[in-house]
Amino acid sequence: MCCGLQLAGAFIEGTSIVFKKDIGLLILILVVGTVVAVINPLFLSAINLGNTANLVGLFGIFAIGQAFVIITGGIELSVGSIIALLGVLFVDLIVGHEMAWPLALMIMLGIGVLIGLIHGLLITRMHMQPFIVTLCGLLIYRGAARFYTQDGTAGFGFGVSLPQLEWLTTGRTFGVPHSFMALIVIACLMWVVLHRSVFGRYLYAVGKNEEAARYSGIRTNRVIIAAYIISAILTAISAIFFAMYTRSISPSSHGNFYELYAIAAAVLGGCSLRGGEGSIVGVVLGTILLQVLQNLVNLLGIPSSLNFAVMGSVILIGVLADQQFAEYRKRKSEAAGKISTA
Repeated sequence: MCCGLQLAGAFIEGTSIVFKKDIGLLILILVVGTVVAVINPLFLSAINLGNTANLVGLFGIFAIGQAFVIITGGIELSVGSIIALLGVLFVDLIVGHEMAWPLALMIMLGIGVLIGLIHGLLITRMHMQPFIVTLCGLLIYRGAARFYTQDGTAGFGFGVSLPQLEWLTTGRTFGVPHSFMALIVIACLMWVVLHRSVFGRYLYAVGKNEEAARYSGIRTNRVIIAAYIISAILTAISAIFFAMYTRSISPSSHGNFYELYAIAAAVLGGCSLRGGEGSIVGVVLGTILLQVLQNLVNLLGIPSSLNFAVMGSVILIGVLADQQFAEYRKRKSEAAGKISTA
């Protein structure tokens, strides 16, 4: 009972902190966006905003999946390799085997569920570290993609057209990319799951203190497995969007370092790598900030080779800020405890 009250209190306190982080991140996006617009007015052009929204949608979907894993205190490093593997499989099924795309889509989602289940079971049943499991997955899935295509490029041949699928994945309505619309729909659903369901509270509880969560009656293994399955499903959806967006997939490079984008977006969005913190709104805002920064790099003519340096700096600054904020909260809590005792 005591553990349950502590977890409930921690959840309420965490929600308040996350809300403040989201507001701060939104203000930062507005400031950075204003600076970029002043430096280069092309930033506010309809074409640039549409392209940026499209990229936000593409990267935001799997970033939300990464957030679910990070909230439990885990990590998912195989995101990019899963996108490459499922991308070449999806293209081959609908082009090489002439399979109906709805069936191919269901198969990709099924494979995503299987991958998430395997990761979750290895971590919970075999007691392996998430870093090791997903790092091995990164290598295995990338190698499988390259072997499947014989290191060739998978893509759509000349004249191949799938009007319905292309409209759903790469089309636009009133100038808004469907990938961005898909992100909004998924974000709304995941917001309800994470912030308005018992399962969401369990996720935070497991991330805060897995042992305390277990003693309070939470089936922690199931919660962790579910988080990895959700992550893999959202990554599978992203793989289909990316496959239709690029129209050509080189398995040796497609999706490279996408896990960095996901981790960076989650960290910027308030997810602590220690687990137990984060929000869906924050992850979406983190993805937007990353794309605005990327846009800044492009508009200012900064070499694209510095993109990864920007990513690394963002992750470093985000983790450092989180660590300093955690220490500040700890000191504040200790000071309040001494005052109440006195």
